[in-house]
Amino acid sequence: MNEKSVEDTLPDDELFLEAESEVSEEQRILDAMEKLIAENSELKDRSLRLAAEMENLRMRTARDVRDAKAYSVSGFARDVLGVADNLRRAVAALPADGFDNVRTGIEATERELLAVLARNGISKIETAGLALDPHKHQAMIEVESDEHTPGHIVSELQTGYL
Repeated sequence: MNEKSVEDTLPDDELFLEAESEVSEEQRILDAMEKLIAENSELKDRSLRLAAEMENLRMRTARDVRDAKAYSVSGFARDVLGVADNLRRAVAALPADGFDNVRTGIEATERELLAVLARNGISKIETAGLALDPHKHQAMIEVESDEHTPGHIVSELQTGYL
């Protein structure tokens, strides 16, 4: 018996088409794999970028919350500092004689207010007789004085706080 393989029985054209079909099928599979690898790479890149963006957003939000806590009181404190200044002016406006009880009450209120401010990190900036420090002091006018060294603070128009 003469055994022939399937390829031997097929004409040459059909063998060529079958081989070409196998190559094109392999090529389609390789193309699909390359496409999936590229898509996977793109998705991985997007995922990493989103993770980085989320981390940046988390850090930015934490910073904004921290800043809001730190500065939320500043407007209120600024208004309260005006009250402290007015208490000092009230004591200065009282006549030297009499009103001792009123003076004592206003001074006690001022001390308590300054203590509350100090507990919250706000303290009075000392100026009397000190050299002008542009980082702490704001000069309004310059005056000549025989009693004071040039460049030193002569008087305080408004108390500063830090």
